[in-house]
Amino acid sequence: MHDLDPLDPAYVREVLSKPPFVIIPGVINVRDLGGLSSTTHPGQITKPGYLFRSAELSGITDEGKAKVRELGVTKVFDFRSDTEIRKYNTPLPVVEGVDVIHTPVFQTADYSPEMMAKRYQLYASGKTEAFLELYSQILDHGGHAFSAILRHVRDKPNEGCLFHCTAGKDRTGIMAAILLKLAGVDSDAISTDYALTRVGREPAREKIMARLSKEPLFASNNEAALNMFTCRHETMQAFLVHFDEKYGGVDNYVKHYVGLSDEEIATIKRNMLVPVSS
Repeated sequence: MHDLDPLDPAYVREVLSKPPFVIIPGVINVRDLGGLSSTTHPGQITKPGYLFRSAELSGITDEGKAKVRELGVTKVFDFRSDTEIRKYNTPLPVVEGVDVIHTPVFQTADYSPEMMAKRYQLYASGKTEAFLELYSQILDHGGHAFSAILRHVRDKPNEGCLFHCTAGKDRTGIMAAILLKLAGVDSDAISTDYALTRVGREPAREKIMARLSKEPLFASNNEAALNMFTCRHETMQAFLVHFDEKYGGVDNYVKHYVGLSDEEIATIKRNMLVPVSS
């Protein structure tokens, strides 16, 4: 089975109805990053109901907005570029009582047709090596965007936040991996979270493929389009090894690319974790 071939609808409904998935009407691929065990802080888990990841919020319904508030989310961070927002006519929503903040990973220049053509070529191969190159680009460019979420965790331990890109897979997946690595979650659990996007995006599969079909590279190459949306467990496993080897681990990355101190990093770790019994 290919990574974007249809899944059994009954299986999808069952998985989406249970944690870590969260139902926010009008939004797909929503997950709670809480409840994962820390290997560096035994007896502690990531705080449930605090950090959420998802796909874009542009289609959120009024019921969905109420759900965001009910979850205790006070800030939403949008990693999408200006180019994506304009191209797909998917503006940031207004959610009363919630700050929706645009913090793009890539600036407009990085989303030029030439740059995107190169990026699409990498995605289209579907190879792990290509994803490592793409994810390195996200890490190299994303310090400012990731800073916004990390500073929220540092300063607002009792106010939930949600972060997203377009599909909630790549930029969102790297941010989730950074947070979970900081919390001491093991590589297998981080990779399992990443791979859940396989199910999480299923309700929007036709919409995703329709968008891609408008891109010249994918219009006549369905296999390339399918490759772009692979989210294999082993891809994230390989990325986490690459992250340690190229960037010196998560603490080192956060210090040098985000600009946070050891003390701030320690606070972030503390704010993400709670005792298992709580």
